[in-house]
Amino acid sequence: MIMYRLPLLILAMSLLYIFIIPDEPLRFKLLFKLIPMAMIIFYATRQLPRKKSAAHRLILIGLVFSMIGDGTLHWFIIGLTAFLMGHIFYLAGFLTRWNFSWIRLITILPIAGYGLFMAREQIAALNQNGNESLIIPVLAYITVISLMVWSAIMTGNKWAIMGSILFVISDSILAWNMFISPVNHSGVLIMTTYYGAQFLIAHSLDTIVKDSNRIVW
Repeated sequence: MIMYRLPLLILAMSLLYIFIIPDEPLRFKLLFKLIPMAMIIFYATRQLPRKKSAAHRLILIGLVFSMIGDGTLHWFIIGLTAFLMGHIFYLAGFLTRWNFSWIRLITILPIAGYGLFMAREQIAALNQNGNESLIIPVLAYITVISLMVWSAIMTGNKWAIMGSILFVISDSILAWNMFISPVNHSGVLIMTTYYGAQFLIAHSLDTIVKDSNRIVW
C-alpha cells in the first residue's frame, strides 16, 4: 500500500514547496526543497529488485548527487558541480542498459542541435554580462546533460526517457531565466518539471533492466 501512497505524498510535498513555502528564511526553504527529493530517493530504493545491477546503483547515486545539488544550487558553481556529477552517474547507469536501435541512435542529432543552440545563447549572454568565467562550466554541463538524455533514450525505457527529457526542459528554463531573459512563472515551471523528472527516473529503476532486454521502439 505504501507504494501507492508514497507518490501522492511526494506530489503533495512538492506542491507545498512550490506554491506555499516562503522564500525566507533560506534554511527553511532549503529544508522543504530537499524533502521531496529525499522521498523520491526512498521511493527509488523501493523500486530496486533483490538482485541489483550496476544501472540500479549508478542511477541511485545520481539521485543522491541531485539532492546535494538541490541543497547547494544557491551557491551556483557548487550546485552545478553536484548536478553535473549526478548526470554523469545517470549517464553511466543508462549506458549499462544500452539497447541499440537506429531510430534511437539518430536522436543524437536533434539533441546535439538543441545543445548547440542553448550553448550559443548562453555564451552570448555570459559574455555580454561579464560572466566569462562561467562559460566552461556551463558548456561542460550542457554537454553532459545532452549525453545523459541520449543515453536514456538508448535504453528504450519510457520512464527514463520521459524523466531525462523533463530534466532538460527544467534546466533549459532555469538557464534561460538566469542568463538570457526572464521567463514568466519560471520557479513553478522549473520545479514542477524537475520533481517530475527525478520521480520518473526513480520509477525507471523497476523496469530499466527488464526493458533493456527487448526492443521498445
